[in-house]
Amino acid sequence: MNDEYFMRCALEQAQKAYEIDEVPIGAVVVKDGEIVGTGFNKRETGKNALYHAELTAIDEACKKLGGWRLWQCDLYVTLEPCPMCAGAIINSRIKRLIYGSYDYKAGSCKSVINLFDLPYNHKPIVIGGVLESECSEMLSQFFKELREKRKGKTISN
Repeated sequence: MNDEYFMRCALEQAQKAYEIDEVPIGAVVVKDGEIVGTGFNKRETGKNALYHAELTAIDEACKKLGGWRLWQCDLYVTLEPCPMCAGAIINSRIKRLIYGSYDYKAGSCKSVINLFDLPYNHKPIVIGGVLESECSEMLSQFFKELREKRKGKTISN
């Protein structure tokens, strides 16, 4: 199993978000080749700003492994993490962060800012662009459909 395999697992999580009309972002935490945490975006359905895919996956991994330090774990996520999620990655001591799409509006690992360049006490290894086209396509398709739905409501109302 390699980075592409686990990114496909994160894409499966993103598909779960897509199916409930959430922005399709998925994440998995992996330790020693085993998925120990999964998550997908649920901000709208949960009505909570904290329900990001990364946070859910990190939370599940901490509970499964019995501690908050995930220094032997990798996090795969379909979209470059935001500042909040980058902070959670630092605080949970994730060893490697692997993400698919770059986020030029809120990405905090390269695109807008790289929080890992700041003098925090932990710096994960970061790999961006894994299955980038698949991750980007899912997001693009979701937002295209959302615009069409909104346009339809505007015309009929």
